[in-house]
Amino acid sequence: MKVKTLCLLVLLLLPLTAYAQGLPTITLGVGEATEPGEVSTALQILMVLTILSVAPAILLMTTGFTRIVIVLSFVRQALGTQQAPSNQIVVGLSLFLTFFIMAPVFNQINEQALQPYLNQQITQDQALTEALKPMRQFMFSQVGEKDLQLLVDISKAPQPENQDDISLLTLIPAFVLSELKRAFQMGFLLFVPFLMIDMIVASILMAMGMMMLPPIIISLPFKILLFVLVDGWSLVIGSLVKSFG
Repeated sequence: MKVKTLCLLVLLLLPLTAYAQGLPTITLGVGEATEPGEVSTALQILMVLTILSVAPAILLMTTGFTRIVIVLSFVRQALGTQQAPSNQIVVGLSLFLTFFIMAPVFNQINEQALQPYLNQQITQDQALTEALKPMRQFMFSQVGEKDLQLLVDISKAPQPENQDDISLLTLIPAFVLSELKRAFQMGFLLFVPFLMIDMIVASILMAMGMMMLPPIIISLPFKILLFVLVDGWSLVIGSLVKSFG
């Protein structure tokens, strides 16, 4: 009873102690701007916060992350191991492989845009322009001509004469579409050997009259064994990295 009373007194005295010490408070409000520069600064802050909220999606959609995570997900589905490896492992491995593949591009952005901007050698607009050049070059090296032409036709824009005439609003969706197409092509090739094992096991079980036994229970150890014997993870990761070359 004494302990409960002591705790209650502490909780009651905390606000009084904080008031006596003069702790700072935070207030939010909307005031009237006296100069146009204040409005411009507020709009810039709002734009930066908006960009930061969608920055992860922009970063993932303009790199090789899409292809990598889809192919690794296909590997798990083809093996039939349900949640092994888990989603966290698949996404984490995809992120680190993305950083590994995009390292030359990121280094080029750092040397040509970020460092000169931090050293006040170029302006903010020039830094943004220089940073986009390596990213555009990477996406152009991976995008398919048919996908790019499809987006140009949909946008009803004039036929571009060179790469500089293609805007990011057209390039990024075409790049993502190409990544999805390549990922599903690689996923199909991954499914073929495991599908053959499932068919062989299902045929043997039917021939033995064991139709009530699910074939996936029998084929799963054989698929894992095959994947381990051929060093499957090294083959998949090596093929993924080389596909960006």
